[in-house]
Amino acid sequence: MTEERGQAPGGRTDEELMRALYREHAGPLLGFVIHLVGGDRQRAEDVVQETLVRAWRHADQLQTATGSVRPWLVTVARRIVIDSHRRTLARPPETDAAPLELLPAPDETERALKMMAITDALGALTRAHREVIVETYLRGRSVAEAAAELGIPEGTVKSRVYYALRSLRVALEERGVTS
Repeated sequence: MTEERGQAPGGRTDEELMRALYREHAGPLLGFVIHLVGGDRQRAEDVVQETLVRAWRHADQLQTATGSVRPWLVTVARRIVIDSHRRTLARPPETDAAPLELLPAPDETERALKMMAITDALGALTRAHREVIVETYLRGRSVAEAAAELGIPEGTVKSRVYYALRSLRVALEERGVTS
């Protein structure tokens, strides 16, 4: 049992115990763990740190143990690596982000979907309505220019545009396109 908070049996503080454990065992433990994790030094350092934290949590048991604590540390480190490996196997594999980068930006995708819906809706209009929409909105012609191109009076162009837009709005709403 500890005599005071922060004091390990035998009169050593937790800090002194951890410094001694680190000085004596961290280097050899790191070498062992690097081998277990296939040379990943950062991961090995994390495992050693976790092992030493667990040693600190069980400081009272380590102080009363006879002999070296290194076998206990090696066992704990090995179990941490095994548990980490099992967690990795239990998780679904992570996907590579590279194919996602090839996709158009969300705004471009949204625009493309709207254009497809608009094209489909334009196809639902009568030929006369579709012609005036194409001339005035898509080609940017004035009413007079559209009338000359289509060979119809300007008043007819205006009237057809009005009714074509109403029909187009209904067709787009049916396809889920709003504003």
